[in-house]
Amino acid sequence: MRYFIKFAYKGTNYHGWQKQPNATSIQETLSKALSTILKIEIELLGAGRTDTGVHAKEMFAHFDYQSEIDVDYLIQKLNSFLPKDIAVHDFIKVQNDAHARFDATKRTYEYHINTKKNAFISDYSWYYHSVLNLELMNEACLILMKYTDFECFSKVNTDVNTFNCKIFEAYWKQSNDTIVFFITADRFLRNMVRAIVGTLINVGLEKISLQEFVSIIESKDRSKAGFSVPAHGLYLTQVAYDFIK
Repeated sequence: MRYFIKFAYKGTNYHGWQKQPNATSIQETLSKALSTILKIEIELLGAGRTDTGVHAKEMFAHFDYQSEIDVDYLIQKLNSFLPKDIAVHDFIKVQNDAHARFDATKRTYEYHINTKKNAFISDYSWYYHSVLNLELMNEACLILMKYTDFECFSKVNTDVNTFNCKIFEAYWKQSNDTIVFFITADRFLRNMVRAIVGTLINVGLEKISLQEFVSIIESKDRSKAGFSVPAHGLYLTQVAYDFIK
């Protein structure tokens, strides 16, 4: 039987989702905890991979297990066993061919910026005090949604077959001292959101014009795009599936 696990994590103390040698990852930590409790080797396959320091308010992974799961008991047991910065929310029985990564139809990210220094959110939001033109940045977001090839925002030397992504929405919103960027797409390239945010900030600083923003996208050249903003302001906030409501 196949199960989806729904969980969240603070990424500060981890080298991203994906298991890697000589580094602590979310995948390894969660797989080990689940294997210990279920008394069988469990390998989790995630909906995607987040980079070092990136957080997830909602993440899914799948695994196979031969027996029915007592969901409430396993959630309680696992959350007692796991470090405090990883929280399990649900287990969902799915079809045996369901795949956490390939069946995801949409993913949503947020990037948080605080314009005044706040010691209590320094791990969760990037402190950036320069004045930004959010109206221009939102105009650039409308331009962004007209395109599908985002090679210019992708990490170089990445192993992908296509740089095409369908962006469903992208916009900035400010509330008091907090500015948040929201973006939803069918898929994302490595480092894509952080590179988009860095480039949009250059638009907001009026260092690049909207026409130059268009030229950057059409160039397909990462070196022409903006800087990659720090990881700790980035959150994966939703992963959508047609069979999970």
